[in-house]
Amino acid sequence: MTTLFVSHGAPTLAIEPGKTGQLLAEIAADLPRPEAILVVSAHWDTRVPTVSLATQPETIHDFAGFPPALYAKQYPAPGAAALAQQVATLLQSHDIAVQAHPQRGLDHGAWVPLMLMYPEADIPVTQLSIQSRSTPAQQFALGRVLQALHAQNVLILASGAITHNLSDFFTGDREAAPLPYVAPFADWMAERIAQQQWPSMLNYRAECPQGVGAHPSEDHLMPLFVAAGSAIGVAKRFTPENTYGILAMDAYLWAESRGTQSMGH
Repeated sequence: MTTLFVSHGAPTLAIEPGKTGQLLAEIAADLPRPEAILVVSAHWDTRVPTVSLATQPETIHDFAGFPPALYAKQYPAPGAAALAQQVATLLQSHDIAVQAHPQRGLDHGAWVPLMLMYPEADIPVTQLSIQSRSTPAQQFALGRVLQALHAQNVLILASGAITHNLSDFFTGDREAAPLPYVAPFADWMAERIAQQQWPSMLNYRAECPQGVGAHPSEDHLMPLFVAAGSAIGVAKRFTPENTYGILAMDAYLWAESRGTQSMGH
């Protein structure tokens, strides 16, 4: 199996899938069917890495002010408690402290892309939290430990955002062209990923002029660092669209048999 990073965009992606939703469905159709899915979402942020032991994870509507149709959406996938335990054991074996939550459900960073990829909701899924108070290097190292899961047909789905400036989202013109930092930052990150320049990527706030503007806080980029650490092989970049003038909806799929390339949609 492989690692997939997605930019999950606004929660409305679930009811207005657009080009990104079409892309996610096509990626899922191309992949072998996973035995289970481990989601690393920007919307579960804890001090210590935490896994969910929920046997029937609830669909968490962790947002406000959106259309009623969005709150009616449910993603009743079975939990993957055994996978969660395995993840905890893996991390502990590498001296990474880990906790377990007995019933944490699926936040919208998890269920929105999953609904578009696997609408039948019949693949067991669990979540692993990010730690935005840690460092990119620590999240990358955590991802390295997760590499072992690929051999067991586990899909690692990292869900965040290539660009994520909420201040610009709430104050800018959402119908306007992407703000000046969006494409340069997305392309800068793409170059580091393509060339596997991990030290430079992890030091993006110092090395990329648009880094802080694209991510005033780091929570939505942390899943990318976990993904890069867990990935085996080379990355294929997808650039389906930009939304709301600030969100580059880039996705990355790593696979040993695929060449590194960029593909719009």
